[in-house]
Amino acid sequence: MQTLVLALLLAAVFGLLATGVQKPIQMWLHRGRLRIWTFPLLLTAIFGGAAALAGAFSLELTLWVLIYTLLPVLSAVLAGARGGPEVHLFDFVTILLIWLPLEFAAGGSLVPRPAQGFLHSVAYGIAILLGLVLFLGYRRMPGLKYNLPQERRDFWLPFAGFALVAPVLVLLGIAIGFIPAPHLPSQSGGRMAAAAGIIFAGTAVPEEILFRSLIQNLLMQRFGRNWRILLLAGIIFGAAHLDNGPQPLPNWRYMIVATVAGWGYGAVFERGGTVLSSAALHTLVDWTKHFFF
Repeated sequence: MQTLVLALLLAAVFGLLATGVQKPIQMWLHRGRLRIWTFPLLLTAIFGGAAALAGAFSLELTLWVLIYTLLPVLSAVLAGARGGPEVHLFDFVTILLIWLPLEFAAGGSLVPRPAQGFLHSVAYGIAILLGLVLFLGYRRMPGLKYNLPQERRDFWLPFAGFALVAPVLVLLGIAIGFIPAPHLPSQSGGRMAAAAGIIFAGTAVPEEILFRSLIQNLLMQRFGRNWRILLLAGIIFGAAHLDNGPQPLPNWRYMIVATVAGWGYGAVFERGGTVLSSAALHTLVDWTKHFFF
């Protein structure tokens, strides 16, 4: 059942790639501005059901999840009160309210250890859905590029980006002691192929939605498209890895490498027509690191 819950959340995230799904949600929200407030209730109910399934349900935990989903909606409503999709300070606040509680595992102490991995994944899925509904459906923010590939370059850009970025990441990573010298993979071909799909769906797409469709896009919508904003977005992505292992925390090595990688992902996102292109490059980098280093 837990696998089914995660699969349904993943299906909802990927289902929103279709214009035929996006437009009805946008129209439904446009007919009544108060309708956006139904989503915190729905997402909290989903989390509560998942927590009950994992034997971790509590009123306190459910209340915190409700607050977590309500605050970004409030911020988005305040941003939308001006009218139009122009980027407002509250749009950045909305992103922070969605991102930071997950980044720092807020409320983790309320979840029994056996259920933490599952409920963290559920919370992650809920956060991504909330972000997409708010910016894609409610705010109708341009430039999200949350759609299926539309042009040939959307398919070849990830490989071109990998050819340019991967050698830099390898040399830099080895030089600063972040990764060891390369080696041949020890896993079977089937495991390696399956891992690519897991990395793409579970890591690359969610992170690219947050760091490229939301953060980088909003920065560029507000301050213009230039190399400084691209660099800033890469630094933000890098800083998000300071609390990741395996090196001691804060992990400056990871931040440096992730900043360079984030710049590459951002460049592909800027040039492509879909966030899936930068997600594909992200997958190639993570997959290569996992099996060859």
